[in-house]
Amino acid sequence: MIKNQSLKLLLIALSMSVSSCAVFQKQDKKETKSATAADSKKDNGIKPYAKVITKDAKTDKGLFTVHQVDNKYFYEIPDSLFNREMLTVTRIAKTASGIGFGGGKQNTQVHRWQKKGDKVLLRVVSYDIYAADSLPVHEAVVNSNFEPIIQSFDVKTIGKDSLSKSTVIEVTDLYTKDVQALGLPDGTRKRYKVSRLDESRSYIDTIRSYPQNIEIRHVKTYNAGEPPSNESLGSISLEFSNSMILLPKVPMERRYFDERVGWFTTEQTDYGLAAQKSETVEYLDRWRLEVKEEDIEKFINGELVEPKKPIIYYIDRATPKQWVPFIKQGIEDWQVAFEAAGFKNAILAKDAPTVEEDPDWSPEDVRYSVVRYLASPIPNANGPHVSDPRSGEILESDINWYHNVMTLLRNWFFVQTAAINEDAQGVAFKDEVMGRLIRFVSAHEVGHTLGLPHNMGSSVAYPVEKLRDPEFTKEFGTAPSIMDYARFNYIAQPEDGDVALMPEIGPYDKYAIAWGYRPILDKVGKEEKPVLDKWILEHAGDAKYRFGKQQGNVIDPSSQTEDLGDDAMLASEYGIKNLKRIVPKLIEWTAEDGKNYEDLEDLYEQVLSQYNRYMGHVTANIGGVYEYYKTYDQEGAVYTHVDKEKQERAMKFLQDQLFETPEWMINQDIFNKIEFDGNIERIRNMQQKTLDNLLDFGRIARLMENEEINGKEAYSLLDMMTDLRKGLWSEVYSGKRIDRYRRNLQRAYIERLEHLMNEEQEEIPARWRSWITRSNVNVSQSDIRPVVRGELKTLERQIKNSVYRSGDTLTRYHLQDILKRIDLILNPVN
Repeated sequence: MIKNQSLKLLLIALSMSVSSCAVFQKQDKKETKSATAADSKKDNGIKPYAKVITKDAKTDKGLFTVHQVDNKYFYEIPDSLFNREMLTVTRIAKTASGIGFGGGKQNTQVHRWQKKGDKVLLRVVSYDIYAADSLPVHEAVVNSNFEPIIQSFDVKTIGKDSLSKSTVIEVTDLYTKDVQALGLPDGTRKRYKVSRLDESRSYIDTIRSYPQNIEIRHVKTYNAGEPPSNESLGSISLEFSNSMILLPKVPMERRYFDERVGWFTTEQTDYGLAAQKSETVEYLDRWRLEVKEEDIEKFINGELVEPKKPIIYYIDRATPKQWVPFIKQGIEDWQVAFEAAGFKNAILAKDAPTVEEDPDWSPEDVRYSVVRYLASPIPNANGPHVSDPRSGEILESDINWYHNVMTLLRNWFFVQTAAINEDAQGVAFKDEVMGRLIRFVSAHEVGHTLGLPHNMGSSVAYPVEKLRDPEFTKEFGTAPSIMDYARFNYIAQPEDGDVALMPEIGPYDKYAIAWGYRPILDKVGKEEKPVLDKWILEHAGDAKYRFGKQQGNVIDPSSQTEDLGDDAMLASEYGIKNLKRIVPKLIEWTAEDGKNYEDLEDLYEQVLSQYNRYMGHVTANIGGVYEYYKTYDQEGAVYTHVDKEKQERAMKFLQDQLFETPEWMINQDIFNKIEFDGNIERIRNMQQKTLDNLLDFGRIARLMENEEINGKEAYSLLDMMTDLRKGLWSEVYSGKRIDRYRRNLQRAYIERLEHLMNEEQEEIPARWRSWITRSNVNVSQSDIRPVVRGELKTLERQIKNSVYRSGDTLTRYHLQDILKRIDLILNPVN
């Protein structure tokens, strides 16, 4: 029965097939005709190659073949590169005054070019969240990480090479329209009240293609309500640089970050870990240094081996010839650090080939890392790098070397060493002296490109008195790390002899490079952690190997910029002694017939700036909290308050060196050559700056916290306020005349107390939140205002008892005015 039924169904099906054959054939013809018409219409969009890329096209072959036809730009994308990931880095190439600096990074995104029928899509790939594709949660991560489309492009034509298929699209609008990812970021738009892009004043300058990257330069003009310069134009114009770099097919193995060793990192939220929550993982930004297969046995036996591919820096052709050897030395100074990691000749410096040697060589080619010499008034140098967000692999780095960095070096070296160093006693240095300073900065910037951030906790490792010792400084330099802002030896005194004046590649630098780069051959990723931990613990407790982060708002006084030695008070005392030696010599050391006094003014201001740094170094100890990174297997606290005795010494230093009028810097021979007035205001500004820093809400919060934790062992808020009042108002107790400088300072004190009484803690601007930390306090609900009120009442009472004892009229007027000011604070008029 079943067989008969099956046969019947089969016969019906066959009869339908036969009987309908002619009908279907006829219908097929109609459909073919219709399809042909559609295809013909479609072909009107996809034109013959020669119709799109005409004979007049300017063509540049590289990663993509780039064609320029009149004012239109086309990418000819090899089909093999569709769905490959590419890193696009957007920088400001040239900037309007007040908007960052040339080379400043604005955005970094991973992009993917994807072909969909007759469209090409440019998509953003995010690596912010992740789970291994072998895990079930991977599908959920993918679904939560859909790749947004930046722009869709019509396929204009198909490449004419049949062996290597390619697709041609027009990309003009991508760089001339307002594509935010490739232009001005949102925060800058808000700051300057940007309303829209003015396309009539925006254009593509150049698009150049290289084997592994494409470099795009385009000018954008934005209408802005509050431009930082040229306000009459109501707009800002910038030239942007977009670097599109092909990422490796196989990412480098990661090495995971540990905060006990300073490193630039890439981070990611990993949903695939065993923890019962999503965790952020960080991995190092570092070059891919690998042991050659034939050298593995040598490496295991402790022999130095050359890496498969060394790190090579080329020196820009534009670099003045006299500075090239010094820049190259600064680069290759790092070879000793890589030797600690097991490699020899791991980092090399080479001259860029001449045009005759290699006409196609370009510093914009991602295959070459270049020290680029820029004719710019910016007194700086910087060492940015581009890294693969999947692995942290550094793909290339161009060090920007601005011409006026030499002015910066001149100023630092002069103000910090001229008292003991004849080579610094003038406005222009000999080439060998400037060359040595250039080498120092070159090495520092190269350190950044290798992955190392500033290590501001390094310089406190050396006792202050050791920095006056020629034998010690010749062996160890002035700090354990060249990545600190240790600068030059301002502590050494004239009687100390031939001391070293600057840091070298130090113990910390060698340790950090070894920790980050030494291959662990039998382990990868998280498996490396026990070995990496062991390397850290071998140096635990040794200050030479400590990392201290750079602080936007100094809480840890042992991790500051521009400081030296383990005691800020003693170091600054020596520094001020040297400044006192410099000031009387300024006119002599800047003198030149026929020249005005511009250099005299500049170097006098450098003296005051250096003096201000000393005040900041000392102030940070009051309410300071040390931060020493540790893990569970290490004893002791991570955070400890600065001890009471040191804070008391810091307060006494400020009273003696700053709040007592610094008469030594008041030099009329200098003033009558550089200004018609301003000295009184200059000193008032310096004193007020430190006073406001001292009476900061966050610092006060830490003083209260310390007292709550440590009781009588702490330097309390009352201790600090009492010591400050007695020092600033010593004339009230002694009945002495109060001079003009002190009167200004005392008014600044009253105004700051008024601020504490009436204001709340200021909010940190959004653009600074990523790196500024501070102690926060609810002012109105804290002890701050009761203490300030008590101080004002005590001062009021003491002034009333002494105001009429002063025989000096201005002193009496001043104190009467202070009483009135206090009364208005305590009893405000509604």
